[in-house]
Amino acid sequence: MAFPSLLRTPLFELHRTLQSRMVPFSGWEMPVQYGGITQEHQSVRQQAGMFDISHMGKFRLQGAQVLKHLQQLVPTDLSRLQPQQAQYTVLLNPQGGIIDDLIFYYQGEDESGHQQVMAIVNAATTAKDKAWLLDRLDPSITLEDLSTELVLLAVQGPQALQRLQPFVESDLSLVPRFGHLMAPIFGEASFLARTGYTGEDGFEVMLPPGTGIQLWQALQQAGVMPCGLGCRDTLRLEAAMALYGQDIDETTTPLEAGLGWLVHLDRVEEFVGRSVLAQQKETGMLRRLVGLQLSGRNIARHDYPILSPALSGSDAATKIGTVTSGTLSPTLGYPIALAYVPTTYAKPGQSLAVEIRGKAYPATVVKRPFYKSQMP
Repeated sequence: MAFPSLLRTPLFELHRTLQSRMVPFSGWEMPVQYGGITQEHQSVRQQAGMFDISHMGKFRLQGAQVLKHLQQLVPTDLSRLQPQQAQYTVLLNPQGGIIDDLIFYYQGEDESGHQQVMAIVNAATTAKDKAWLLDRLDPSITLEDLSTELVLLAVQGPQALQRLQPFVESDLSLVPRFGHLMAPIFGEASFLARTGYTGEDGFEVMLPPGTGIQLWQALQQAGVMPCGLGCRDTLRLEAAMALYGQDIDETTTPLEAGLGWLVHLDRVEEFVGRSVLAQQKETGMLRRLVGLQLSGRNIARHDYPILSPALSGSDAATKIGTVTSGTLSPTLGYPIALAYVPTTYAKPGQSLAVEIRGKAYPATVVKRPFYKSQMP
């Protein structure tokens, strides 16, 4: 089925040639799978897979003291960033809710002393994030929206580095986790970052469309499996990485979502939402995002009710929370889920239940992530 009203990435025709199943996603027509979600998932866990993530928002921020200005909008201390380092963080509203989660890549200063920062944001929130930043950053800071101009590929898995290295004119083994650099690929200056959304080692590569198509084809010939959004979701869930719009949104704070490591309240600078987070830190959260493990093939899906353990098997079952994401883990072989529950029920080992098609099934709170790679 074609979706003519949706945006398409420069790799769209390649996806059709591979007979991928295309679906609408955040205003784009994207591949959800090629040969099969489980096969693609395992290729990333065991070898290497590649994703077309060109739909994601891409901003270039330039000006004097860009990081200082961004400090006002995020809870994370960006002053710690050195050139060629990156920081995962969140944009906050005045209530401490998460407008979006994103990564800032600090590329250093130019000859005039102006800083340059790349920002990669979620596709569904690109317009909202752009408006938020433009409305709050100093007018001296320029924001260039490159979202539809560049290809963005993710090459992920334990063999990602060795599969990508032959096409890059720099030693990728020298790039640390959350490091990045500019390097030629097929003679074209390209941006490479050792980041990703799968829980595995790998790189995200941003480059011009023609070169992006050429790299995709070269990687496929080298044995890297094309992967769609389907396995991208199962991979990130095993690694307990939040999906914006499901696990986090403007009604959830980073402290509730288990992202407290992003919140630096010891900073002297004020930032949007600080007072709410400080209050939560002092008094405690009423709810927390937890990991759940279920048995058999009882899969907890988005919006399924979480029930209290004492009443889960009775007619008077009490809803205490809601599943945000859930799947049958291809790596672990059992169902896993993320859910918000009252803090009193959030301790690992806590017995709960999930209501699935009108029946309660046992679930246990477990530590996150569900799966952890042996990354270098």
